This record gives sequence, structure tokens and C-alpha cells, in this order.
Amino acid sequence: MSTATLDAALAQAYAEYTERNPQSLARQNAAATVMPGGNTRTVLYYPPFPLGVARGESCYLWDLDDHRYVDFLGEYTAGIYGHSHPVIRAALEEALTGGLNFGASNSMEVKLAQAVCERFPSIDLVRFTNSGTEANLMALTAARTFTKRGKILVFGGSYHGGVLYFSGGEGSPVNAPYDFVLAPYNDLAATEALLDQHGRDLAAILIEPMVGGGGCIPADREFLAMLREAATRNGTILIFDEVMTSRLSPGGLQAKHGITPDMTTLGKYIGGGMSFGAFGGRTDLMAQFDPSRADALPHAGTFNNNVMTMSAGFVGLTEVYTPAAAIELNARGDALRARLNELCQHHEVPMQFTGLGSMLNVHMTDASLRSPADAAKANQPLRELFFFDMLAAGVWIARRGMINLSLPIGDAECDTFVNAVEYFIQTRGTLLEAHSATV
Repeated sequence: MSTATLDAALAQAYAEYTERNPQSLARQNAAATVMPGGNTRTVLYYPPFPLGVARGESCYLWDLDDHRYVDFLGEYTAGIYGHSHPVIRAALEEALTGGLNFGASNSMEVKLAQAVCERFPSIDLVRFTNSGTEANLMALTAARTFTKRGKILVFGGSYHGGVLYFSGGEGSPVNAPYDFVLAPYNDLAATEALLDQHGRDLAAILIEPMVGGGGCIPADREFLAMLREAATRNGTILIFDEVMTSRLSPGGLQAKHGITPDMTTLGKYIGGGMSFGAFGGRTDLMAQFDPSRADALPHAGTFNNNVMTMSAGFVGLTEVYTPAAAIELNARGDALRARLNELCQHHEVPMQFTGLGSMLNVHMTDASLRSPADAAKANQPLRELFFFDMLAAGVWIARRGMINLSLPIGDAECDTFVNAVEYFIQTRGTLLEAHSATV
């Protein structure tokens, strides 16, 4: 009975969404004539059709039908500066006046590299790329070449880029053809057993210290410390994918936990929100890319040091997302998550918000969540209904329930979100209670 009622609620939400957004529907129909499914980035698609966004300012978005939303998605963590931050914009405008593509080295890449090396404990030397995907691929190349081994330990539910995707506990058919060993996230005993079995054959251990796409589930410090010890013991390269999580303290989660990996990968907010990625680490590992060496590994990329990203990244990291700003933003996120969880507990609904600092994720369950596998057992149709109800309330989040704060978000915007969540709980209480009764 509850399933049928939930299906009816979703059907109504679809219908109301379609009626509110005729211009987004028209955009989707036009897009489908030139792109498969009208889409060129899979995560942005959802039925009945994705919202088309026309513009953004500060922490707000406007869709093609001129509805305004508080942007609590923050471009899946890359949009930490909000839309058109004045300092970032000024840096881009200044870069534009000097010419775009030099085909040469430039001074801004040195400044950004210095800022990155100073910020993150594990990075002695750094190389830039155009995405987190590229960064992870190059880090794995460095590890495989250095160790002369082939296997890579990864974790179920993790996402390391478009060709390093382990949702649902399995690899994607488009994954790069590495020899992966798949371990259960946060399961210390099972992972130790795999390390005992494969340790001397592992080139790298690649882990997000908090899974992002898998539901904002933090790794236990004990688990990360075990990986650090095992990697050292086996001569394996420990890589922290901090493309998302580097925002969670001034020096990323590695600094917050006091656990230093051998290599770290970074993503777009480090480049001022532009197309960007980076990989860095120990001097001996990164020296493999020194082109003055006869045996240097090649590393290509026309836009690796493009002046717009270098300029935006430098001012972003040194003038805007300073250590003090990082502490303040993540404290705001912790406070918001605490308010939301208190609300869920007060109303005794099977609903919770996980995460750390400025990254959150909603889950329709009150069970303990320690891995993406746990999160996958929550009620997904209820979370989809939550997504459409948030849109109707003027709150933009990810369909999968991901929520990320940007710097312009203040108390008023957090109040808007909390009020929208409380209204959802009050109006969907019967559905939430019915789900609770069937779990």
C-alpha cells in the first residue's frame, strides 16, 4: 500500500514539475535532436526532464522559466565560490586582457603551484590537469611506474572520475582497464584480508577519505590509518582522492586526520571553479615527470596551465578560500547538518543527513550508515520525491541527495533550506511513517 501511495506522490510531483517548467521541456526536446538523450553529462539527467538553468548570481540560480533557487548543489563541490565571485571575476578579466593561449610557460602557474604545495601536507611537487579524472589517471600512472606493479585497490561506491567509477560495488563498463581489487569501504577486517592477499602486488591504494558521490560517508580515521600503515609496509603508494574533500579543512581531510598519503589528487575549486585538476605528492614520485630527465614520463595537456584557470585558482586559494574561510564555511555546514538531523529526530522520521563540514547528503533511513553499500539500502523513491519537493520550494540540490555549501550561503539561505525540509517532513509524514513501518 505504501509503495502505491509513494508512486502516486511521485507521479503528481512529475506532473506539477512539468507544468511549471515548459521552457526546460522545450530545451530538452531540442537537445535530444543533437545529443543522445539531450545530454552531454550523465549526472545532470533525470526524468521527466532536467531543469534548464539560464543564469546564476551569488548563491542563486534562475531556470529558463525564471524560477529562482538557492544553489545548495554548488556544482557538486566545484562551485565553492558561488556564481561570479567578484575577486574571481576580476582575475579572469585581467587574464583576458593579456591573451588566452600562449603555448608557453607562464608566471601564474608557478604562483598557483606554490599555493597548492603550501596548503596540502602531502604535496612536495604538483602537476596540473584539466579534471579530477585526469588527475587520478596520472597519479595511478605515477604509482604503477614507480612500483613496477599493476594492481590497484579501490573501494565499492567510490567515484574517481568518468573512467574510475565503482557505484553499486562494481566497476563501470567505461572504466579504464586497470587490474582493480575492490574492497568494502570502512570495513577494516575485510580490507586487511585483501591487503594480506594482494599487498605485494598493489601499485596503489586509491581512496576518497569521505566518499562524495556514494553519499557523503566519511572514512573512519582508524580505517585510513590502517591503509597508511599497510601501504608503507607493502611499498604501495597511498593516494587520497581529495578532489571533493580538500575543501573540508584548510589542508583537506589529510590535514584534519593527521594522515599523510603519498599522493593527492585535487579538482576544480582549486582552479577557481574553472576546468582544473591536479596531482601531487612526494618528490621521488613526482620527479618521474621531470622532462629534464632522460627517462621522464610524458604528461600532455594543452590547457594544463591555461592563464584563466591559473589566475582564478591563485586568487581563489590565496584571497578567497583562505584557511580562515575554510574553517568558517565548514563550521556553517556542520551547524546546518546538526539542525537538519535534530529536525529528523524530533519528528521521528527515517531520514538523516550525513557528511562533514560543507558537504552533506540526505538519506531516507534512520539506520547506521558507514559505507555506500549501507546508503544504497535507503528508500530511493522517497529521496527522489524529496528532490522534487525541494525544487518546488526553491532549493537546488542533487537528485541523489547531495548538498554542498558555497561561500555566499548565509544564515537566511540555511533557514530557507531547514524550513523546506521541515515542510517536507510535515506534508509527507504519512509516507515517511509508512516507510518506517516496512523497514
